[in-house]
Amino acid sequence: MYNHRTLKLITDIDHLPPALAASISPEERAYIEGIAARGGLPFAVTPHFASLAGPEKDDPIRRQFMPDPQEAQGDPFALEDPLGEACHRVAPRLIHQYQNRALLKTTALCGGFCRFCFRRVWVAEEAPFISAAELEPVQDYLKVHPEIREILLSGGDPLRASDERLEWLFQELRAARPGLQTAGPRLPKADSALSLRICTRLPITAPDRITPELIGLLSRFSPLRAAVHINHSRELSPESRRALSAIAEAGIPVLVQTVLLKGINDDAETLLTLFRECRNLGLIPYYLFQLDLAPGTAHFRLPLKQGLALYRKLQILGTEPENNSSSVPLLPGNLVPAYAVDLPGGGGKIRLSKKSIAGETVLPAGRAYLLKDKDGKLWPYPVD
Repeated sequence: MYNHRTLKLITDIDHLPPALAASISPEERAYIEGIAARGGLPFAVTPHFASLAGPEKDDPIRRQFMPDPQEAQGDPFALEDPLGEACHRVAPRLIHQYQNRALLKTTALCGGFCRFCFRRVWVAEEAPFISAAELEPVQDYLKVHPEIREILLSGGDPLRASDERLEWLFQELRAARPGLQTAGPRLPKADSALSLRICTRLPITAPDRITPELIGLLSRFSPLRAAVHINHSRELSPESRRALSAIAEAGIPVLVQTVLLKGINDDAETLLTLFRECRNLGLIPYYLFQLDLAPGTAHFRLPLKQGLALYRKLQILGTEPENNSSSVPLLPGNLVPAYAVDLPGGGGKIRLSKKSIAGETVLPAGRAYLLKDKDGKLWPYPVD
């Protein structure tokens, strides 16, 4: 039976695969060993994800989980709550920022610690799966806010919970809307049905979590979608491909979210390869995110104008016939994911284009672009 203790994490660098452990520099070792004293994001990775990494310092898998001394460099633009979730918190675990959907922080437990995590302060606390007492104000809020049509189950990673705990949570959320169908046969749902979206990285970091029993559970609670975080095609191991294909073949839509990371996936060919392979697995490339302004992540941040130029190239390459030998596009335009950013400090998500930049300003933190939201309000994002 799966529970949060079932997932084994490597938390000691000397327990990494031998070639990877041998590649750790004295500077990296000193930084990692001092993380606890500084109160930073700990080191943890699953054996599976570690097995995909090469020993080179610039390996795109290694860089995603290996702590880097650059994390300690100051960033005047950094925010402990880069998305401004506290501004939209309506219960200790519930964020209601957009009219028709809300986000539930189910747990702070994760399948390892991504070094670019925007919730690094939250996940470092290792808060357990949501309790009945913590869920009660969430249910109360849902009962009086019928405009919420979808709940994003996030964290941490909700799939760190057992199937039994997940089933309990799904049932309780649906019970907050009397009269709506809960678990049972997959039947057409009323327009008012409360949809669920599972935000997870475990199909990539721990694909053995995706069991037939879990897929059956998710299928019973339609309407339900999975949003899976994938940054590079090398993350698509044979095990992950099988897990993702199984979810999609069960009729569960799988949305792919990718973070644009400097030195990891910041070129069009790398991204095209990822999105093409996702499409071939039956997944939907959904969002390509500009990096959020979390502490210790500035070395992953691609300058915004470089990101815009890269995205334009991606759009052009993605609609050209491959080798000019076919009229079928490499990546149909409707499957080129949206390029977006969560405006720092609580401004919400906007799609990025040159028109998003309304100007520049100089702040105490440095030069910043002024990004315009849907209401015309301006929000700063660093130039470099």
